Amino acid sequence: MTQDRVKDVAETTVFVETVRPEIEVSEEVNFEELLKEHDSGKNNFVEGEVVKGTVLKISDALVVIDVGFKSEGVVAAGEFKNSEGVVEVAAGEEVDVLLESIENDGTIVLSREKAERMKVWDSIEVAFDEQTILKGRVLERIKGGLAVDIGVRAFLPGSQVDMHPVRNLDSFKGEDIEVRVIKVNKRRGNIVLSRKAVLEEEFYKKKEETLKNLEEGAVVKGVIKNITDYGAFVDLGGIDGLLHITDLSWGRVNHPSDIFKLGDEAEVKILKFDRLEEKVSLGYKQMSGDPWLSAAERYAKNSRVNARVVSVTDYGAFVELEAGVEGLIHISEMSWNRRLKHPSRIVEVGTEVEVEVLEVDAENRRISLGMKQTEPNPWDQVEETYAINAVVKGTVRNLTDFGAFVEVEEGVEGLVHVSDLSWTKKVKHPSEILQKGQEVEAVVLSVDGDNQRLSLGIKQLQPDLWETFFANKQVGDIVKGKIIRVTSFGAFVEIEEGIEGLCHVSELSTKRIENPEEEFKSGQEMDFKIIKLNLLERKIGLSIRALTEEVEPEERWTYTPEVATTSIGELAGDKFSQLKRRAEEGKGETEDDES
Repeated sequence: MTQDRVKDVAETTVFVETVRPEIEVSEEVNFEELLKEHDSGKNNFVEGEVVKGTVLKISDALVVIDVGFKSEGVVAAGEFKNSEGVVEVAAGEEVDVLLESIENDGTIVLSREKAERMKVWDSIEVAFDEQTILKGRVLERIKGGLAVDIGVRAFLPGSQVDMHPVRNLDSFKGEDIEVRVIKVNKRRGNIVLSRKAVLEEEFYKKKEETLKNLEEGAVVKGVIKNITDYGAFVDLGGIDGLLHITDLSWGRVNHPSDIFKLGDEAEVKILKFDRLEEKVSLGYKQMSGDPWLSAAERYAKNSRVNARVVSVTDYGAFVELEAGVEGLIHISEMSWNRRLKHPSRIVEVGTEVEVEVLEVDAENRRISLGMKQTEPNPWDQVEETYAINAVVKGTVRNLTDFGAFVEVEEGVEGLVHVSDLSWTKKVKHPSEILQKGQEVEAVVLSVDGDNQRLSLGIKQLQPDLWETFFANKQVGDIVKGKIIRVTSFGAFVEIEEGIEGLCHVSELSTKRIENPEEEFKSGQEMDFKIIKLNLLERKIGLSIRALTEEVEPEERWTYTPEVATTSIGELAGDKFSQLKRRAEEGKGETEDDES
């Protein structure tokens, strides 16, 4: 004890002795017995034990306490002060104090702080033995874990903070938590805690209770525990269930976070439950009715509705008619204009469009829609607008092996077949005459509004040179021609521009010619006699030999005016010509759509 404290104790002792009632001394008093009683009382007190005492006096520095010993003990007043510096004890109150020591002069040293600590240690040991739960407050993060105040400072290892690894232990600072004592050593002042043990006990209790009530078809409540790209995990109470993204809504869901956030409460239906594996599949959209069950009633064929574009692909656009019901507008149903290359030129995600219901297949959850049906069809008036043999203007939009497609107005295209490009030139591909984007004139050859086909011709803008030639020439006429090509079987001769004839090797001379290429050269001009005329095949037979020899009557093929004034289509039959053209047009439309 320090000198100041001894002085205080002495002064206090003097004070106490003056206020204590005087003991009347009797001649009969046995001092020997009193001494024995004093010694026996002293022996009842053991240093290091917690005893009860009564507060006698409180001063600024000390609190005097009577513990039943021959002299009173004192405790520093600071041990009774709260955080604001106020003494939280009054005279007459009973308190627990620790008997630290008994001095030789009979003075006893007490400690209330150590008594409280001893009481805490006793309760901690009881909690350890009985595995009861204690409450504590996290003081700070220290090496390896957390420091927790449970009446005394204790250690909570990082591995015992939670059931799962915790990355940020600092987040627990200042929190009140429940823990269990898993190790205690009073002598070393060592206490180890576990919050994980408390959580696990609660978890398994909840899980056991939850498993009793789980069954397929049941509606349960849970908390969103985790969100992934493919769904959300829901804590049902000790057991997690998977809420797959396809079971979140009857409509389109880009990501589960569009519907739920972490910590949200959700009421879900149990779709599947494997009790052995403890796997639970949940459904959220099943909490409401399937909109497809009555879709056919709400979206009748040919009815018009407004819809929102939710997705655009190469082949069309998907639109949402209502939550959970989507339909497809195929690219071919977007515009009467066949030149539409991609749906994004007309629609974009988020825009609202008016559509017409074309077909509903509720069983397969498909609705076919059309946008162009909400606008007038230009083909409905095409037969009235474009008369046969009328001359029209248009723009070349596409070239194929068999012809060119010419747009005569928005949404209406006609086909110029390769055979209708020139009367005289043998055209192998339309690109030899036409180019994309070129403005041209053409003659309407046929119109089929029902099948949306329009046949055009460019060569028909000019007279047929072959018919004109055949009308003015006949077998036996002599004509001047220029050899343009020599082959082993004869010479091809240009009679007029675009009109060619063949002089067979047998008609080149009165004598036998083995190799015409040695006798005749390209560019030679000479006279020829017409010996054959065939308008149907557009063939003219010429002869040099006939200029000097008379051709036998039976060899003549006589040209008649009736043949000369008849077109090829009439000779071959209009029906055959139209069927051939329509077959090629159909093929062309398919290739055009693909391009």
